[in-house]
Amino acid sequence: MTNRVPVPLAKAYRLMNHGPTVLVSSRHGDAVNVMAAAWSMPLDFDPPKVAVVIDKNTLTRSMIEASGEFALNIPSRELARLTLQVGSTSGREVDKFAAFNAGAWTGEQVGAPLLDGCLAWLECRVLPEPHIQNTYDLFLGEVVAAWADPAVFADGHWNMAAGGKKSIHYVAGGHFFETGEAFEVPDSPR
Repeated sequence: MTNRVPVPLAKAYRLMNHGPTVLVSSRHGDAVNVMAAAWSMPLDFDPPKVAVVIDKNTLTRSMIEASGEFALNIPSRELARLTLQVGSTSGREVDKFAAFNAGAWTGEQVGAPLLDGCLAWLECRVLPEPHIQNTYDLFLGEVVAAWADPAVFADGHWNMAAGGKKSIHYVAGGHFFETGEAFEVPDSPR
């Protein structure tokens, strides 16, 4: 029998919560905001779609609902402090870009800001699904533009070389880990 220990159901999500942490940015009118999200994932290939959980109580959510668009920014270890700061501060109380000295530029397809220093950026338009948005806080987005730092992503693949920048993954309590080194499993004859 495989060795195992029980996991409290309230912590079961942590067994799967290893996708890259993202910074969800939004714009509505002249207002901009950014928040951290640990629960996001790719959803489809063509057209490309993503899913991200955005709590009802966040300013980012109200801005996304008003504008119909958002951006997912993929930070590295160098932006871990910023990730914690924007994830633990309300945009209703402070301009996060100014308070945390976060540089950004506007995307080409959506108005949401793209944050300086990230590994990759996905510009998204909301695919309205009111039931899952209201019931599960789950937003679906069609990726309408995507960008990557060529030092870490080229020819459709991540470069996970030792010493290079890697995506970060939030595992609760201010703890992150980086994606590890890539490895390959050679094809084996059947």
